[in-house]
Amino acid sequence: MKIAAIQMRSGLDPDANIGALEPLLAEAVGQGASYVLTPEVTVIFPENRDQLRSVAAPFEDHPQLRRIGELAKAHGIHIHIGSLAVPLPDGRFANRSVLFDPHGQIIATYDKIHLFDADIAGLNAYRESATYAGGEQAVTVPLGPFTLGMSICYDMRFPKLYNTLANAGANLLAVPAAFTVPTGQAHWHVLLRSRAIETGSYVIAAAQGGQHSNGRATYGHSIIIDPWGKVIAELAHDEPGVLVAEISADLVRDVRERVPALRNARDFAPPQVLQA
Repeated sequence: MKIAAIQMRSGLDPDANIGALEPLLAEAVGQGASYVLTPEVTVIFPENRDQLRSVAAPFEDHPQLRRIGELAKAHGIHIHIGSLAVPLPDGRFANRSVLFDPHGQIIATYDKIHLFDADIAGLNAYRESATYAGGEQAVTVPLGPFTLGMSICYDMRFPKLYNTLANAGANLLAVPAAFTVPTGQAHWHVLLRSRAIETGSYVIAAAQGGQHSNGRATYGHSIIIDPWGKVIAELAHDEPGVLVAEISADLVRDVRERVPALRNARDFAPPQVLQA
């Protein structure tokens, strides 16, 4: 099975972003991909919450998602939109990943669970939860000879999610992202390789890259990693592009037999706290 990660530089115009995606999808199909993943915030990469609120469309009959469904049907492939912002009744948004089947139908959605809320000395507090509501449900879905486990960006820092997905049958883990440059340089490869190694799964991470019209800069370096932790394909830059690799369910079975970490895991009591 061939899979593809599309690297983008999404801006503030949803229709322009989908227009930029279309030739990249065609390129992936031309290279034989039957499953294509796009980055986090594919449809719009907002400058701020007010700008997002002005353009984010309701999920039902969403105009850009309708176009993606048409493209999935025309190409006869699975298209996985890494994420888009979906308005919620409380005024916040869901950061939602959407999977289309080759008939153009939505067959799975996943709302990003982990949100980045941080207090950093000398800097303003950052509250992703002020704009987005975290999801509450892990999601897996059959994908040909594989089972896909869905996640988004910051989720990759939380191994429990991927362990849960793998124990539910996932052997291909999708990580669409919009990583910043400093954290990408320091953590991108090691975190993604760790998620592959500890679960014996393929990892595909489609990234945003470059300088965006909202003033942000993202790391790029879309990547596909095999269950042994080997990088089998990478876009070693931050330009838009297409990354394709062939993957094998047989390799997953072989790796999990050689290192049966999922099977050997045990529950245990909380640590005993000793006094010095």
